[in-house]
Amino acid sequence: EEKASMDLAVVLVLCLSSLLLFSLWKQSYGKGKLPPGPTPLPIIGNSLQLNFKNISKSLHDLSKTYGPVFTLYLGMKPTVVLHGYEAVKEALIDQGEEFSGRGSFPVSEKVHKGLGVVFSNGKMWKETRRFSLMTLRNFGMGKRSIEDRVQEEACCLVEELRKTKASPYDPTFILGCAPCNVICSIIFQNRFDYTDQDFLNLIGKLNENIQILSSPWVQVCNSFPLFIDYLPGSHNKLFNNIAYSKSYILEKMKEHQETLDINNPRDFIDCFLIKMEQEKDNQESVFTIENLIITISDVFSAGTETTSTTLRYGLLLLLKHPEVTAKVREEIDRVVGRHRSPCMQDRSSMPYTDAVVHEIQRYIDLIPTNLPHAATQDIKFRNYLIPKGMTILTSLTSVLHDNKEFPNPETFDPAHFLDESGNFKKSDYFMAFSAGKRICLGEGLARMELFLFFTAILQNFTLKPLVDPKDIDTNPVEKGFASVPPKYQLCFIPV
Repeated sequence: EEKASMDLAVVLVLCLSSLLLFSLWKQSYGKGKLPPGPTPLPIIGNSLQLNFKNISKSLHDLSKTYGPVFTLYLGMKPTVVLHGYEAVKEALIDQGEEFSGRGSFPVSEKVHKGLGVVFSNGKMWKETRRFSLMTLRNFGMGKRSIEDRVQEEACCLVEELRKTKASPYDPTFILGCAPCNVICSIIFQNRFDYTDQDFLNLIGKLNENIQILSSPWVQVCNSFPLFIDYLPGSHNKLFNNIAYSKSYILEKMKEHQETLDINNPRDFIDCFLIKMEQEKDNQESVFTIENLIITISDVFSAGTETTSTTLRYGLLLLLKHPEVTAKVREEIDRVVGRHRSPCMQDRSSMPYTDAVVHEIQRYIDLIPTNLPHAATQDIKFRNYLIPKGMTILTSLTSVLHDNKEFPNPETFDPAHFLDESGNFKKSDYFMAFSAGKRICLGEGLARMELFLFFTAILQNFTLKPLVDPKDIDTNPVEKGFASVPPKYQLCFIPV
């Protein structure tokens, strides 16, 4: 008896919510406000039209039917999708302020609680971002420039690769250590030895997180946030990993507080603590311990995994295209030689290498659908009305793989960034770091690392694949939040 009435109640609730959803849906389309899109089903929205293993491809297919601006229901929430350079540029650049909100990303909200720089909004975001950019730019900490730090790390990376004695080696781990160490040197003031256990644990967890975030399961959780609290699954592993790194940062921060010299900031943490001290009477200040921990955790994970995945994917592409690698090495020998480390000044005399680094980023399409944006106010966009708070997905794939700007976009070809005379050719379509107000905070640092690490490796080693280059598969194994390259091994043969 009881069970029957329970079932009935459930059915009623479902019917009512379906009706409600349908009427809301009709309303928004009836007035022609929201862009068109596939009809959503109750509760699950357009989930059946999406391949959670490759959302980017689903968006591409839907844009063929609905055009460059369409509405998609991820679960019960409508999301506006922008596909293609024109629409993405119009939103992120021409109407940058209105589109500068951070959209809903439920798996992260649980951890970030609106703090930090990646998932925050409004004043919290603006002030934290301004501070972080300034601190990275005025990098007079310990009077060593960021370039010094990256060069030092490049030398350590080369030394570490020598120890592999030219035997088959999976570079995943070591390519995570190098960018992570650059970030550590900026945040904690010192780099770690590649054998340091704390360091290894930290990197292992960051590696795991990007895999989890890119899995189909997390894409599902983001559409159905209830799952996060009530179902077991890899998202819980993610939360544990984040808790681990947060407690590690807290430790470090306490050490910093004890040894702080206000007139001599050593690193990012010191700068933040000084700022906290300056604003201690301001009740509204965003400079709090909680925000410090989340901000550092943001800079840390964003700055490690993205660069490390790009390096790893890049080496795989260089293995697959030995003719490209040979031309880069020739340019390194001509411009840098063997007797000094490459530096950023060399880049302008190395158009081919510069093009290769750009092409690696374009081809791998690291963050296919960007991080979700949100409307900061009601926006009139083309002929639609996008209400304040609405989540906006921008397809970066559609820009990086635009076939007019980059003929044969699915082919790896450095000529995409070279003119007829072999000079480097800039492109407005190069949005690997996104664009507009929320463009990647660490873009300058990331570009420097990619250039210096790739050139240092190729200056010192010949890359030898274990299989015939034409048998190397360069398709990503995951294409969720990020594009993750397949596992592989290679030999680093000293030059």
